[in-house]
Amino acid sequence: MSKVKITDPMFAKAIADISANQTLFFTPKQLLYLLDNRIKPKSASLFGLLFIYLFFNIWVPGFIGGFASLLFGASSFLIVSILFNICFVLYLYTKSLSKKIHIKLRQEYARCLQIIGGIILAVGIYAALIIYNSFSLFVIVVLLGMLSIYFGTRQLRQTIFPQEFLFSQNDFQGWLNRWQQINGSILKILPSPNQQNRLAAINPDVTAYSFDRLVVCDSASIAQLLIANNFHFENNCAILSITGYPQSIFDTTMQMLRRNPDLKVYAVHDCNPQGISLVHHLRTNASWFLHSEIVIIDIGLMPRQIIATKRGMFIQSSLQSAQAAKQLPEEVRQSLSAEELTWLESGKFVELESFSPQRIIKVLQKGIAGSRDLESGDSSLLLVGDAGNDMYVVQSFG
Repeated sequence: MSKVKITDPMFAKAIADISANQTLFFTPKQLLYLLDNRIKPKSASLFGLLFIYLFFNIWVPGFIGGFASLLFGASSFLIVSILFNICFVLYLYTKSLSKKIHIKLRQEYARCLQIIGGIILAVGIYAALIIYNSFSLFVIVVLLGMLSIYFGTRQLRQTIFPQEFLFSQNDFQGWLNRWQQINGSILKILPSPNQQNRLAAINPDVTAYSFDRLVVCDSASIAQLLIANNFHFENNCAILSITGYPQSIFDTTMQMLRRNPDLKVYAVHDCNPQGISLVHHLRTNASWFLHSEIVIIDIGLMPRQIIATKRGMFIQSSLQSAQAAKQLPEEVRQSLSAEELTWLESGKFVELESFSPQRIIKVLQKGIAGSRDLESGDSSLLLVGDAGNDMYVVQSFG
C-alpha cells in the first residue's frame, strides 16, 4: 500500500460506518473520503516536537560541528547550529502547508513554529550580544526568530485549508476490488449510475398524478444515492439530476411535475462553479422551468455555508475550478458576496460526496421542513436576489 496502511478490520469498520451498519446505500467516493480522513494523522505532541528540536539543537552542532571544527575552526559549531535552526524552521513551515496532512496536525506545526521562534530570539540574542558580541549574528537570529513566529502566526490565522487525498482514486479502487474478490460484494455500495437505461413502461394512470416537491441534483451519483435510500418515498418527492438521471423515467416525470403550479424545487449540488449555477440553469433552461413562477430553494452547498463553518469540510482546489468561476453568468455572480466570489475564483471547491449519506439526507430533510414555513417567516432559509425570483438558500449545511 506504499505510503499508507489500511488493515482489514479498519476497512470493514469504514464500510459499516459509512452505511450506518448496513442500513444506507453509499457511493465509492464517500468511502474514499471516510478512509482518507481516518488514515491522516490528526495530532502530534507539541512537547514531542519541542523535545526533538532541543535535543538535536544540542547534538547536531556538537557532533557535526565537532568534526567540522577540525577543518574550519571553532566557528563551525555556530555555523552548524544556525544551519540546523534554519532547516528545522523550514521543515515545520513545509509541514504546516502540506495539503496531505490533517488540519489539526498542521496547526500543531504552526504552534511549534511560534514557540521555536521565541526560543531562537531569547537564546540567540543572548548569545549574539553577551557571548559572541556579534552584530551579524544578532541580525541573523532576529530575522530567523521573527520569520518563524510570523509563519506560525499566519498559518494559525488560516480558517480554510485546501486538502488532498493521501492516496489516488485508482489505488482506492484497486483495494475495493481486492476486498470484494476475497470477502464478496459489498451490499450497500452503489455502482456507477447507468445513463443508458431503456425507457420504462409506466402505467398511464400514474401519469395523471404529480408531485408537490422535486429535488434536482447536479450529479447523477447524488440522485442515485437518494433514490437508492428511498428518500423520494419518505419525503413524497421526485428526484432527478440535471444530467437527466434516471433516464428511463425522466421525460415522464417532468411531464407530471409541470402539471403542478404549486411545485417547490430543491436544488442540491457541489460547491463549485457548475453547482453554484444549478438554480440559474433551472430558471433559464427551456427543458426545466423557463418562464415559470415556481419556488426554487437552494439547499447547497454554497460558499457562504463553508466559510461559516470555517473547519471540518474537505476543501479541494484546482486551476480548472478557478477558471470556471471567472466565467460564471452575471446573474449568478450577483447572488454571491465578494467573499464568496473570491473563494470560488481561488479554485476552491467542496463535493457533496465528502459527506456521509446520513448527513446529506438529514440536511435535505431539514431544508424541506424549513421550506414549509416560508410564508410564516419562521424558516431557516435565506432569500437571495429579488423577491420576485422566489429563490432561497439554506443558511447552513448540516
